[in-house]
Amino acid sequence: MAATTSYNFKKTTVVPSAKDFVDIILSKTQRKTPTVVHKQYQIGRIRQFYMRKVKFTQQNCHDRLSQILDDFPKLDEVHPFYADLMNILYDKNHYKLALGQLNTAMHLIDNVAKDYVRLLKYGDSLYRCKQLKKAALGRMCTILKRQNQSLQYLEQVRQHLARLPSIDPNTRTILICGFPNVGKSSFINKLTRADVEVQPYAFTTKSLFVGHMDYKYLRWQVVDTPGILDHSLEQRNAIEMQAIAALAHLRAAVLYIMDISGQCGYNIEEQNQLQNISNEGIELIPMSTVTEDGLFDVKQEACEKLLAQRVEVKLRSRRANDIVNRIHVANPAQRDNKDRPVFIPDTVKQKMTVDKNRNKKLMRDYEEEQGDDYILDLKREYDLHNEDEKYDIVPEIYEGKNIADFIDPEIMQKLEILEREEELREAAGVYEDDIDEDDEEYSKIKKTAELIRKKKKLLTLKNREKRSRNKPTMPRRSVKAPRSRLDKFQNLDDVESMDIGAEDTTISRKRQSVSKETNLRKRKASQSITRSQSRPRDESAFADPAQKARARLLTKKSQKRIRVGALKGESDRAIPNLMPKHLYS
Repeated sequence: MAATTSYNFKKTTVVPSAKDFVDIILSKTQRKTPTVVHKQYQIGRIRQFYMRKVKFTQQNCHDRLSQILDDFPKLDEVHPFYADLMNILYDKNHYKLALGQLNTAMHLIDNVAKDYVRLLKYGDSLYRCKQLKKAALGRMCTILKRQNQSLQYLEQVRQHLARLPSIDPNTRTILICGFPNVGKSSFINKLTRADVEVQPYAFTTKSLFVGHMDYKYLRWQVVDTPGILDHSLEQRNAIEMQAIAALAHLRAAVLYIMDISGQCGYNIEEQNQLQNISNEGIELIPMSTVTEDGLFDVKQEACEKLLAQRVEVKLRSRRANDIVNRIHVANPAQRDNKDRPVFIPDTVKQKMTVDKNRNKKLMRDYEEEQGDDYILDLKREYDLHNEDEKYDIVPEIYEGKNIADFIDPEIMQKLEILEREEELREAAGVYEDDIDEDDEEYSKIKKTAELIRKKKKLLTLKNREKRSRNKPTMPRRSVKAPRSRLDKFQNLDDVESMDIGAEDTTISRKRQSVSKETNLRKRKASQSITRSQSRPRDESAFADPAQKARARLLTKKSQKRIRVGALKGESDRAIPNLMPKHLYS
């Protein structure tokens, strides 16, 4: 990681435990490499099959370990503030040792894979190649399992690093420090949008907190530090050392806050011993976070001093000299001694004099006079003939009538015009009806029209019902004669009166009886015969049931070894660890 101004530790990869690491590696090897090999293959193909598995596992381990090593910050490459902070929080030696052990493990795995690939080149059988592959993967897993403590430690460091505030060491910074419980967190809460916990006891703030504010259109970061006690550096704990690291390495305006009331538990002499205020250049500015008196003065003074110091540093640098050499400031020389005053038009002068004499009060002036009691009053600017009517309440309903109806001043004239138009329409006979409803002929037409409408509705409903029937269409011959044809012959006399010979009637009756008998036979036959005469596929290959039974017995015997032993081979896709987070690696 290169030394940059901003650090994002939240993107560090999650470090799995040793057991999870092994499961990830082996399950990925099982999924991403071929799984079927036979002893009938040529020996070169078998060697290549197992060498691929060993190389894939080694490359997978190498990639994951190198990613962990690259993601974690190097103490020699980061800003000194972060290097000291990590040394205080995680112990620099322990941190370097854990990363060094992972680096050593990565090289050991690479050497193991190299050695076993060399041995696999001389494997003379499938069994020997398989055992070499098994030994190689086993040694790699053993190396990973030995790094369990380092992996767990680095995971805890990663989680804590992700919770650290994002502090830019090179930007404009205001650093707040002082004794515990003097009001540092209350000050940063008032000054920025930060929400730091405030409690009436010491060491409420146990780590660094950052807030941001704007001053002169620039973004500033305000850092709240834990309380510092007045004793030697060796006696300070990890909480106090975080504040010391910020004071030592951040280029910032330091605000030393003192509690003159003594409610923090330390008197003014003790607080003065920690920071000798008698030095030149240090100003005392009173303020209160309760009443907010003096907060803006403290903010302005700190920001101005820091800006002046940063500008001075930039001017001393070589880069500033290069920029100054490119700039040319033109100072025009005076051409003559003629006086050229500023020209202001007369209309503008008149307007300026009128505005000065008017002295009109603005809403802003009313707000400053009344303070918290100010209420926005828009009716104050109403321009009426009678000034007393400004605040009169206008009713919506007056004497049972809507006021809005009488707003139009010409409403009566418009009403007269409408009445005249109505009179002219009536005189012209626009509203006269020539049809007399009491006429008999008109009533008959009306009734027939109603009957026609009803009939149409019935026909449409009947057609819809016919269409909605979900029945197959039958051929014309098999459809029975409708009842309407037989309704013509009400009795036997009508049938006898028909011009049909007796012979023809007997023949037709015989035909009807014959057709009925054939239909009965067909129905009986259809009840006894199954729908399909085809044999099932598992029976069509055998000549008799005995041959079929023998085939089933042989099938069961062939599957007995696999079913009872449940052996796992190279093609077995069973994954021992069913936790899904390892399978999506």
